Amino acid sequence: MSGRHIFNDNKLKLGTFGTNVSNGCAITTIDGTFQTNWSEAVEISRVADEAGFEAIIPVARWRGFGGETDFNGRSFETWTWAAGLGAVTRESALFTTSHVPTIHPLLAAKQATTIDHITNGRFGINIVCGWYKDEIEMFGAPIMEHDVRYDYAEEWITIMKRLWTDDDDLDFEGRYFKITKGVNKPKPIQKPFPALMCAATSDRGRRFSGKHADMSFLHLTTHDDDGARREVQRIKDVAYEVAKREVQVWIHSYCVVGDTEKDAQDFFNYYVHEKGDKVAATNLIDTIGMQSKLMPADQLETMRSHFIAGWGGYPLVGTAEQVVDKLAGLTKLGLAGTLLHWPRYLEGEKQFVAEVLPLMEQAGLRKPHRPQARAA
Repeated sequence: MSGRHIFNDNKLKLGTFGTNVSNGCAITTIDGTFQTNWSEAVEISRVADEAGFEAIIPVARWRGFGGETDFNGRSFETWTWAAGLGAVTRESALFTTSHVPTIHPLLAAKQATTIDHITNGRFGINIVCGWYKDEIEMFGAPIMEHDVRYDYAEEWITIMKRLWTDDDDLDFEGRYFKITKGVNKPKPIQKPFPALMCAATSDRGRRFSGKHADMSFLHLTTHDDDGARREVQRIKDVAYEVAKREVQVWIHSYCVVGDTEKDAQDFFNYYVHEKGDKVAATNLIDTIGMQSKLMPADQLETMRSHFIAGWGGYPLVGTAEQVVDKLAGLTKLGLAGTLLHWPRYLEGEKQFVAEVLPLMEQAGLRKPHRPQARAA
């Protein structure tokens, strides 16, 4: 089955997020968080794959955020991570999340082609332009101004697409890259090329994503339905304005399922408020430019709690039935899919597959899935 099955007709598509970085997406000191262990990464991916999740997507990370956990300080490199997991899964699309300034497009095009063949057409690229100054400067170059990053990325992805599709050698000379008789053989299995995802937050980012991406990844700035619906629609409108294209819009969500609503909320309070790494969370908020020192104390505490809970994602906290209601609500916002993550990652994922997924099928959010047989 092609990785393009990510564009199937399930009403709400699912993926996992962050199983290449320590702690996954939860900035907490509890036991059971993901600790950058390859065998666990394989098991998490196989659980998702056999449950019919459409995507398995990593976080591009080169250094952590300090605090007691040094959140995300241990990480697997995302291209080789995708290749390795692609070889032990059968159906889910395996993505790299790639910082554009850290890899030459000729090399990236060849690596993408190779992984697309390893996965039999299940590879995708989540394009990020680099916002963490200390990471980008590790590579010996200053971080570019915001809009310049996207100008650079325009050349990068243009070269990639031509290498994936052109039969003739590529000669290209732009502001940032010069390619002389570039060649990429064989071509990717997916036609015209692997699936592309890009975050779309700023105006420039939305325009880039609308032009190039099949899937726009949105970090919601509000959990109010009307406000969130406007954010989602804006991405779709921009894609149509710049390229007359339709795009899927995805978000990410942290998930806590309890036998009762109180059970779920009690565990949320435990791992976020009692065991949260506030230093690392504050460092992260400062790094992405939210200037926590200038925020009122109550506003900072709310934001920090969401980041501790799961990178500021959309909250799915409650009983299995309540979580399904919230997931159904996402489709009403115009969303095509959500990436999921759990504080105790593998334990939470297995619980979700056993308790929530069947209810999603009953609610018409997903079709029943029959996994492909695994080779002996």
